[in-house]
Parts: sequence; C-alpha cells; structure tokens
Amino acid sequence: MNNKFIFRGLHPDLFLGTASDRYAGWIGQIYSREKYVKRISRRPKVIKGKTFSEETLPVDSLAEYFEHFSVLEIDYTFYRLLLDDKDKPTQNYFLLKKYGSFLKEKDFLFLKVPQVITARKIHRGPQFANNETYLNPVVFTEQFYRPAVELLGSNLKGLIFEQEYQRKDERLPAVEMASSLDQFFKSIPEDDRYHLELRTESYLQEPVLEVMGKYGVGQILSYWTWLPPLEKQFQKSEKRFINSGRQAVIRLMTPLGMRYEDAYERAFPFDKLVEGMLQPRMIEDTVRLMHTAVDQNFQMHIIINNRSGGNAPLIARQLAEQYRETI
Repeated sequence: MNNKFIFRGLHPDLFLGTASDRYAGWIGQIYSREKYVKRISRRPKVIKGKTFSEETLPVDSLAEYFEHFSVLEIDYTFYRLLLDDKDKPTQNYFLLKKYGSFLKEKDFLFLKVPQVITARKIHRGPQFANNETYLNPVVFTEQFYRPAVELLGSNLKGLIFEQEYQRKDERLPAVEMASSLDQFFKSIPEDDRYHLELRTESYLQEPVLEVMGKYGVGQILSYWTWLPPLEKQFQKSEKRFINSGRQAVIRLMTPLGMRYEDAYERAFPFDKLVEGMLQPRMIEDTVRLMHTAVDQNFQMHIIINNRSGGNAPLIARQLAEQYRETI
C-alpha cells in the first residue's frame, strides 16, 4: 500500500477523513485488493434518470480505512433515526453497532444527525413537504442522541446538524432562525460535540452565530455548491472558532457552483481526480484554516467527499502535502 495515503500523524490537532467509506474505487489507495476479491457488493443509484452501479466493500474494511485516516463521517444516519417511535432499533442502529465493533481507541466518527431533525422540509413522494419533527428535542434526544452515545462511547467525536439550502421565498429572518435554534439547543443534552452546517448564506449572521456561541455549537465551514468560499464563511464569525469542545470542522462537499447531481456524475466511480473539477481555492483555503486552527489550539477535522474533485484519498494527499510544505 502506498504510504503517501497515510494521514494519521500529520499533526496532533489535525484529523483527516472522508464522507462515507467502503468505496471500491479506493482499492490500491486505502484498501488492499486481495482482501476483497469476490466481496464487492453492487447497488444501483439513479441520478438525473441515469443509473450508476455503485461498488462497495464489506463493513470489515473499516479496520483498513482507519490505518490511513483518523476520522470518518457517517452519512447513512442522515436518512433514518436509530430508534423508531416505539423505541425499537432500526436498521441504522444495527449497522452503526457493527461499525462500532471495528473501532479502536483512537478511531473517531462524526455522525450526521437525521434529516427528520435538521430539515424544515423533507422530500416525500414527488415533492417536498413540511417536516413535523423539525428541531424536535425529544425525538433527537431519545431516538438518536442517547443510542448513539451508548453505541459509540468515546469513539463518537462529533454530531453534524446539516440544514438544507433554502430558497429565497422560503427563508426565515435570521432572528427567527436564531430563536428556533435557541429553543432547540437549550432543550437537548449539553454536549461539546455539536456542529451546525447552515447551507443558506443569509443565516450566517450575528443573531444565529450568537446562539451557536451561547451553546458552544461549532460553525461548520462547508465547501458546497451555493455557499461562499471557506474564508468568507470564516469571516462571518470574525475568524474565530466557536465550538466549546475546541473542535473545528471543514466539509469539502462539491465544487462551488456545481449541483450535487452534476458533481456525482463527473466524479463517479470515484477512483481518480477529474480534470478541471478540483478547484485550487478549496485546497488553499483549507490549508490556511488548518494552520489557523492549530495556532488557536483547536482540533481541525477535515471531511472530504469524492464529489469535491473525484477521489477523496487523492484530495487528502494534496492537503497533507501542501500543509507540510507550508509549516
């Protein structure tokens, strides 16, 4: 295995990882080919009417993943709670439990909080509908937070609250958004591992940031389709990290100006960098913010999605190389 894909040990306060794992396209980089002969699963995924055959590795590949990376963002928890409304474990509960069985002491997970908590509207059938459990503290606490903590213990590094992009005619005033967040965060268990990603730029204003600071909720800096560049997002909070656990999070999701569907189609099957897709500013801004976090004695977690350039391990390698060059 090429040691250029070893990212543990870059710096005690820097944690590189990816959004999801088990991609067969990473064989030869992160995963050993001989371990997964005849063990690759295939599942169809339809994007813009076109069907893609995704190839994934078994869950035990997680052990090999953590030989290279120190943190992993779990995406599947975004789509289903861990307990149903009768307190019975869901499929995600059992999958997360299986993931936990492969974790060592210093292998860390970030979990995406389910969209039934974070999204004002949810896709039901052919259209979006109002979400009745949006920012419901009881559903979050009883059906997700407590079972997650019980399953993962100290391996749970953070919880990501990702709110969907809201069109101009659907947006709330920033003070109203701040009020709803205030009510929610004061009603759930205190924890210094909360991080909020707001994909609507107009919410990145003082009323909202003040509430986040009040509860020590981190501002996720996200390189994503309709958000401004990372440095501009950081300026919104006066270039300070606000998580009370002294954690910072950057998520590298999609090129600026590029929709999810187009990014997916260009990046698939996620085994190489795609020419013209990786935006140099994403790397440059991220490296500067890595230095800033270290200087401010914050732990920086970089979560890399294949869709941000084609192949997350190769993007991680560029980040690590440029960081070392600028020390």
